[in-house]
Amino acid sequence: MSDAALNPSSSLDSPALWSAGAPLLSLALMDARNHTLSLLARFEAAQDAAGLAADVTPSPLWLAGHAAWFAEYWIGRNTRRSLGVQCPPDPLRLPSIDPEADRLWDPAWRSATPAAQAALPAPAEVRAWLLNTLESTLELLDRLPPDDASLYFFRLALFREDLIGAQLVQLAQGHGLPLDLPLPASLSPREALQVPAKRWTLSQRASDFSPEGPPGQLTVELPEFEVDAQPVNWAQYIEFVDDGGYERPELWQPDGWAWLQRQAPARRQAPRHVLNLGVARQGGGGAVLQQRFGQSVRLSGNHPVTHVSWWEADAWCRWAGRRLPDEAEWDLAMHTLARRGFRQGGVVEWTASRLRPWPGARSGPWADYAWPLMEQARVRRGHSPALRARLSDPAWRWWGLPGQDEDWVGFRSCSL
Repeated sequence: MSDAALNPSSSLDSPALWSAGAPLLSLALMDARNHTLSLLARFEAAQDAAGLAADVTPSPLWLAGHAAWFAEYWIGRNTRRSLGVQCPPDPLRLPSIDPEADRLWDPAWRSATPAAQAALPAPAEVRAWLLNTLESTLELLDRLPPDDASLYFFRLALFREDLIGAQLVQLAQGHGLPLDLPLPASLSPREALQVPAKRWTLSQRASDFSPEGPPGQLTVELPEFEVDAQPVNWAQYIEFVDDGGYERPELWQPDGWAWLQRQAPARRQAPRHVLNLGVARQGGGGAVLQQRFGQSVRLSGNHPVTHVSWWEADAWCRWAGRRLPDEAEWDLAMHTLARRGFRQGGVVEWTASRLRPWPGARSGPWADYAWPLMEQARVRRGHSPALRARLSDPAWRWWGLPGQDEDWVGFRSCSL
């Protein structure tokens, strides 16, 4: 499959897909499975060529098999799937078409029995599992009434497989597997934007589909604030590095400084995947050399910072005398300032906000998605090259633990 297949430009890869009926959803499920199979084939080819270690963690083979298991677990085996988001988290389930499915692909089972983690089927068997479960899923979808409750778990399975696809892309980046995905946009510097005080309500996307369950709604009174028109770029970040930002504990929160000391093989001096910042310090105009899918790529100073942890973003803001925007500020700016120059730049962005449920939120059937990380993770907003375009609605709410930097994640800042 060609690289172009990884980013199809069609209604299948549009945010409108999450409100689509069964015919388009059926095509999207096939598209997602083809995406998974294509990425899995890339990993297999790299391992066969001895260019990639076989012990990639997490295993791409397991991630692919889990995607198929998840769909069967919540659709084919779920006797209460017609209830949609009102389905209990542990409904009566039918047996799998594979008697070994739970042992192989259920994350709870495998985490309880670590010895089983090495006992995966051969790649050909996993591909057959992916195709067989997709066929049974599509057969069930063909017989459904076209209401949102009946379609909920099919949308959930698509969402889960898209997340797994993003994880496979991140693994490819981490292990130098060749892929052809677009770079985040290079944006000419713009002045920061003033945002007037406003009462603002955060809600989820235009679609009613919510993988974590009913999301609730948050209304806040925001005072006037100033926000960057676009994410912090490499030229700005290099100034922080040149000023000893990675050597000055006063710029870091205590937990962030402890995280920095734990980085291996030695304490880091730049975000993940940066090969060289020296070009910038030698008159290179703020450029960096970054590892990108196994290739060394020179990025201009106007490209947004990527693969940065929350701790690094927060330290940069402290150094600059600024702060990260909270989730409500980011959301307000995104919705109201596009005509005045607010740009996203092709990265997901850290916010200052901890992941918390909004008033009225309730856990959905897939309780393992968001709820276990409440109060621990920090909210991210935006869209990265690893995510399918159908997840590009900026109202999607993402998150990560403060030390996570595998995704194309950056940040912008606000005045104090």
